[in-house]
Amino acid sequence: MDKKDAILKLIPAQGILPLYFNKDAEVSVAILHALYAAGIKTIEYTNRGEAALKNFARLREVCDKELGGMYLGVGTIKDAANAQAFIDAGADYIISPGLVEDAIAVADKSKILWLPGCMTPTEIIKAEQLGAKIIKLFPGNILGPTFLSGIKTLFPNLLFMPTGGVELTKESIGGWFKAGVCAVGMGSQLISNAVMDGKQYKELTEATKQAIAIVNASR
Repeated sequence: MDKKDAILKLIPAQGILPLYFNKDAEVSVAILHALYAAGIKTIEYTNRGEAALKNFARLREVCDKELGGMYLGVGTIKDAANAQAFIDAGADYIISPGLVEDAIAVADKSKILWLPGCMTPTEIIKAEQLGAKIIKLFPGNILGPTFLSGIKTLFPNLLFMPTGGVELTKESIGGWFKAGVCAVGMGSQLISNAVMDGKQYKELTEATKQAIAIVNASR
């Protein structure tokens, strides 16, 4: 199984995709360890600050040495240059907040998976034509599960993952899975500033286990 296929199976199997950025490399590493301890095998590190690329390279190093089976995705990729920089730093796949065609071309050239952010049927159709397999519904809190329920039958060959505003509750996660998602992206609702600033890593591991349990009960 190649890397693309492995990730396409892993994200739905895991059911949640934790995503975060922290300017401190060691905090970023500690969060990665906490998520791994909960059973997480893939995460999205978001390109949201000057230290993102340097920190990502450090995470890659830690994964390769210490965290067997962990796949590293990079998010908030908005152009080809960023896509290439993070692929060179060892990104296993890229995620964008929108449909970024020049970044898609870079990912395809490197034979890695890309997940586009889409908000309309037109964008989803375009993404599917370009070869998308998983669509990131963004922002999820604006669209809501009823949006997916209304369009899902139009796209029988695509997987969907909302990101943005998915809460750590049975109502929120369960509502999305009832609508037909393959996974939910979870950022600040799981890895909050309080968790990062307070270095609440054990609490993060427990919260992540709770999220996984809710996902499994919601399928």
